[in-house]
Amino acid sequence: MAIAASGLLLALFSAVHLAGLAVAWWDPPGFERYAAALHHASWLPVVEVALVLPLLLHPVQALARTLANRVARGGGGPPRSRRGEGVEPLAALAGRLMPWSGGLLLLFLLVHLAQLRLRRPANGAELAALQEVLAQPLWFALYAAAGVALALHLFHGQESAFRSLGLLHPRQSLAIRWVGRGLAVILGAGFALLLFILRGGAPA
Repeated sequence: MAIAASGLLLALFSAVHLAGLAVAWWDPPGFERYAAALHHASWLPVVEVALVLPLLLHPVQALARTLANRVARGGGGPPRSRRGEGVEPLAALAGRLMPWSGGLLLLFLLVHLAQLRLRRPANGAELAALQEVLAQPLWFALYAAAGVALALHLFHGQESAFRSLGLLHPRQSLAIRWVGRGLAVILGAGFALLLFILRGGAPA
């Protein structure tokens, strides 16, 4: 249950973060004001500390569960879904790639924090600093891959989380599954699309 709750909390954080980043698309000065106000907010350290626990808990427990499942299957690979219609093969693939997409997201997060949080840009230079990072092909590739990994991770993870929490009942399972998958695509594609848009305005 803890892994499900921490995963959903991190998904919510991703949605809020995307909404804030989207401001940079249509209102760069507004984004700079938003970023400056956020980083000077007295409650920000409390929120960041509160996010550390799920950030540490989720990958550790996910790894433990993956290893336990592998041992239970006698060292074999993950089970294959029997649902073969529509996007179900994609959902099955996303499930098999969960450890890899999660690992890539963790790597991205560590790099992202080192680049733009631990060495926070000056007020009014947040967007320029992000665009400078995106102008470098290696970091742009990592950021774009993280957007794809986020979509895949949530495409399977949201359904698994609701099932673990006992909320995936037959009457609403189909609605939860498709709403969750839709949000996964929106979040992943949203981050990837914004990267291309913001990179287009990167400083020379």
